[in-house]
Amino acid sequence: MSLETAVAAPFRDRGRSRLDEGEFVVALSLDRDWFTPDQAKRLVDVAAGRGLLAREGDDLVASFDPSAVTIPSGFVPDESVLREQSAFERVLAALVEAGVEKQEAVAAINERQRELGVTIEAAAVLYARRRGIDVDAAADRALADLREGTESESDADSA
Repeated sequence: MSLETAVAAPFRDRGRSRLDEGEFVVALSLDRDWFTPDQAKRLVDVAAGRGLLAREGDDLVASFDPSAVTIPSGFVPDESVLREQSAFERVLAALVEAGVEKQEAVAAINERQRELGVTIEAAAVLYARRRGIDVDAAADRALADLREGTESESDADSA
């Protein structure tokens, strides 16, 4: 996974699993020249959203073992790692990783959504859980997105 590889690099370079956020950004933007400083900050947000990093004050703590990640010679992460996946995309990726055919999963999730009248994210989480696949992080994200949408609608209704 190139996101995990990109996140692991600064920790591996410094031999630590905790770095100041500024140090992390400098490592990716100036030391490795992989991203601009703004892109490196975006990477922090995406990685934190996916559970790869935890913020503790001004520090970033790896939620995985960076020393266990191999960084291939000449590796340069693709800018697509800066794009945060939706909860649906994460659940779908987990399903495919667990051996479910992608087309089959999408069809079943769409059917579940129609049957229950819920969001695509909620239908995906229900489908994955029924198959015994752990998608708790995506479920939390889907719930947070749902709450944000509800709050936005409430704000619009009161305007």
